[in-house]
Amino acid sequence: MLRNYPQKTFTGETVTSNINIYPIPVRENSFTIKTDREMMMVKVTNMIGQDIFRAQYKNPVAVTKVLLKQPTRGMYLVTITFVDGTRIVRKIMIENPE
Repeated sequence: MLRNYPQKTFTGETVTSNINIYPIPVRENSFTIKTDREMMMVKVTNMIGQDIFRAQYKNPVAVTKVLLKQPTRGMYLVTITFVDGTRIVRKIMIENPE
């Protein structure tokens, strides 16, 4: 028997943001995030949901450098929370240093 459940509508990013994360792929233990809006928090999560980095800023910033402790090769999610409460998630790849 099929049931009718109300459909949730998802809208894309209502506020467009220019976000630059570099260098990509990350080859060392750090990368930089530069946005055109002020960030309140940055979080880096591995693909099984473990936080490997978290920073909350008392004074919002538009540019920040993320320093990771001995990251392993793989895909990671970077969650950026802005001052207005919106969040944007970007994927990054971390490679082994050459």
